[in-house]
Amino acid sequence: MHVILFDIDGTLVHTGGAGKAALQDALSVEFQVDAAHEVPVHGHTDRGIARSLFRAHGLDDSQENWDRFRAAYLRVLPDHLPRCTGRVLPGVTELLDLLSERGDVAVGLLTGNVQEGARIKLGYYGLMHHFRFGGFGDVHYERNDVAREALAVVHAFSDGRAAPERIWVIGDTPLDVSCARHIGARCVAVVTGNHTREELTAAEPDLLLNDLSDPASLLAHIV
Repeated sequence: MHVILFDIDGTLVHTGGAGKAALQDALSVEFQVDAAHEVPVHGHTDRGIARSLFRAHGLDDSQENWDRFRAAYLRVLPDHLPRCTGRVLPGVTELLDLLSERGDVAVGLLTGNVQEGARIKLGYYGLMHHFRFGGFGDVHYERNDVAREALAVVHAFSDGRAAPERIWVIGDTPLDVSCARHIGARCVAVVTGNHTREELTAAEPDLLLNDLSDPASLLAHIV
């Protein structure tokens, strides 16, 4: 069995800033602070982003505050998605349709999004039905830990039939490449996010593409 694990933001879709706006809105609404501080978001987990925001605003990084923040984020995210000019990225729909026709390929997620946030985003863009399992950013601060979670889910889903060389991660950041390496998987990097071709080249993915607009060619390389 082949397994392909997709990142979401910058790989499958651009939300037009809806996710970031929802995170800032949640912080402001739930904790009554000015969410003007910029913290790293691209390639990071929602749990890690929350920790950075809490520290920037002098808030305790407690389980209680995280639960409050996540709940507020999930309340406001559906309102932000239609306000922003987002889109499904080139070739994504065609690629996922082709993969759904393959009986020898399992498709999942490896994302820093919390699981319900992933469902809301991909549901809004009509893509969620393609994904049956994954690793998410509800608990883990670091993407490598999400990758380990995803790998455990892959093994459970495939009854251990997914060899490392048949597991691919597709993402748009150097962190996607490094977390693929962390679990012994291979990686396709796409220049559809906020990182340059040079930055992604330096991360040494197995395959580097401008986008996913040629799905048949991509599949010829990886399955």
